[in-house]
Amino acid sequence: MTEPPSAPDELWRRGPVWTASDRPLARYVARPIREFLHVESAGSLLLLAATVAALLWVNLGISGWAEGYDHFWHTPLALEVGDWRMEESLQHWVNDGLMTIFFFVVGLEIKYELVHGDLRDPRTAALPIVAAVGGMAVPALLYAAIVGGGPDGAGAGWGIPMATDIAFAVGVLGVLGDRVPSAARLFLLTLAIVDDIGAILVIAVFYTDDLALGWLAVALGLLAVMAVLRAARVWAVPVYVVLGVATWFALLESGVHATLAGVAIGLLTPAVALLRPDVATGFAADALRDNELDADELHRLRFLVGESVPMVERLQARLHPLSSYVVLPVFALANAGVALDGFGDAVTSAVGLGIGVGLVVGKPLGIVLACFLAIRLGVGRMPAETTWAHLLGVGAVAGIGFTVSLFIAGLSFPGSAALTDEAKVGILLASVLAAVVGVLVLLLATRRSGQNGTSVASSPDPSPRPESTRQN
Repeated sequence: MTEPPSAPDELWRRGPVWTASDRPLARYVARPIREFLHVESAGSLLLLAATVAALLWVNLGISGWAEGYDHFWHTPLALEVGDWRMEESLQHWVNDGLMTIFFFVVGLEIKYELVHGDLRDPRTAALPIVAAVGGMAVPALLYAAIVGGGPDGAGAGWGIPMATDIAFAVGVLGVLGDRVPSAARLFLLTLAIVDDIGAILVIAVFYTDDLALGWLAVALGLLAVMAVLRAARVWAVPVYVVLGVATWFALLESGVHATLAGVAIGLLTPAVALLRPDVATGFAADALRDNELDADELHRLRFLVGESVPMVERLQARLHPLSSYVVLPVFALANAGVALDGFGDAVTSAVGLGIGVGLVVGKPLGIVLACFLAIRLGVGRMPAETTWAHLLGVGAVAGIGFTVSLFIAGLSFPGSAALTDEAKVGILLASVLAAVVGVLVLLLATRRSGQNGTSVASSPDPSPRPESTRQN
């Protein structure tokens, strides 16, 4: 008879988890991949790879590839139940369906920040909130000044340069490591979350089709039902999944962008644990006195342990990998494929120029000006160990507007493929320039801080986020 492993480490080397074993595939393939996916910038790298793949797919010049890209993502996909049928293109399902998961994670992050993070402290949150407003207003105004009304409704794209892509922005700071003060990193994270809130409001108010008030009332009613069930301590997750899908469909039919259902449900998610941890530990101590667990005790213990952790954190832990490593790369693959043969014309067009100036110039300008006014007026305070040069560099990095900018571009010009392509080219080029400028400014700021004897070493995060919080 085989003796049981003598120590937990030995147990994990033999199993029961295959990736923790000493088998060659686990050691040389599975564990390196798992460790890569836990790196802060891993999602950014996958997003970048998907973007490059989409561009190569359209621009390699291989016969039929460009047409194949367009044909593939416009393949109709239908859901049919009895006489009811819903048919949309594959790209539409990605943008309106799959991206709901991304916006749900955004809603969870906002809820976490409001309850446990920086947004709960007015003094700490004041500066990044004001900076985010400046970083949204100035790019939109610059775009409007450059484009004006524009041909064929080009002026509708004013919301495109307002967005910050937290995936690439945090990835850039991750590359710089501890050269960036932790307070400046925290400033960017909070700013980006507030920026997400602004983008959500812009999409809901300005990029909504004709409203069907009946369906909108149904969606609001379903959200109210979820709120009542939560207050009544109904904890069955499948109930909320069914109601969430129904809310998504009702918003889709109402004319409001369906992905906003994800944000709304995320904000309704409890951010405080339903049970105290000592309830689970006390039950575990009683159940394990005889060194045995029966099926009923195991079921109760799992429930008690699970409910000792806020639902917001549990859902972030489960959905963060899906959002970062599947949803966003697929979205980039479906939307970043644009022909670059007219690159020069697209960049110099009113739309491309407005987006470029808005992201590369407007973002850092708006953020720094807003910070200057907030600090001078006593509304906010400069982050610890952070200089104005750091804020300028962070503002430049915030000009990486990739994911949400592409999303808004798809809503801005529904009747003009040419304007959409110009917008995509402008977003891609501006995001690259913003990243380069941001890195250079932050490196210069670090060198200057070192020469002045100012420490820029990483300091403990005063408000640590759970590991599952989207860093990409």
